[in-house]
Amino acid sequence: MKGKILIVDDEENARKSLTDILKLEGYQVVAKGDGQSALDALEDQDFDLMLLDIKMPGMSGIDVLEKAVKIAPDCFVILLTAHGSMESAIDSLRLQAHDYLLKPASPNDILSSVAKGMSRRTESDRKRHLLEQMESSILELKDAEGVETVTESARALYTLGDQVKVDLERREIWQNEKNVSLTPTEGKLMKVLLENRGRVMSHRELVMQVQGYQTTDWEAPEIMRPLVSRLRRKLAQFAGGDEWISNVRGTGYVFDGR
Repeated sequence: MKGKILIVDDEENARKSLTDILKLEGYQVVAKGDGQSALDALEDQDFDLMLLDIKMPGMSGIDVLEKAVKIAPDCFVILLTAHGSMESAIDSLRLQAHDYLLKPASPNDILSSVAKGMSRRTESDRKRHLLEQMESSILELKDAEGVETVTESARALYTLGDQVKVDLERREIWQNEKNVSLTPTEGKLMKVLLENRGRVMSHRELVMQVQGYQTTDWEAPEIMRPLVSRLRRKLAQFAGGDEWISNVRGTGYVFDGR
């Protein structure tokens, strides 16, 4: 597979057409028909690139983009726009969109823009990998010279229940041979819950610490509910894990894992 792409368009024919074009080129494709479903997909899976229609009922493409850059900052975004929303498309480039295409876009234009986005994503990943290698080499040099370094035991490791290990740096939970990976947002939520173990946290407080923005009392539960639900499903794979996150009616959640 060349990469994983999320298509977001409320028009079924447009979703199918884009899906067919990209699948024929070897891309893995997930298609969603509304903004909230797209954000849920970004929370739950890792995507290399997103094709996003600006004009959609309910949550617009711009609204989705504003939230997507916080949920999945490494995902490149190509906007799909009609002539009437050109100004919005151009403005959205300031929100880290990679490119925009006028609808209906030709298959060649779509594939060309996607290929450029994938190339930029690959280059970004390559640079990040090089930085990680450099950091690793520096730590090895320090170790060889006897300079104090952060050891495995000093990393952000937690033990829950019957020897269930949580590694926040790698976003992994494991017990014996069982290993579960967390998405970046799930990892942030897990970190906040672990660092506040036993304390009731409100929905708004969780949104602020996990997502990084303020929200209203009525919006916050809607934002946190699907994320907490997905994390619960992953924790439930371990003995007792389905009871670690408890609802506090009308307030928020408390993490009781021990």
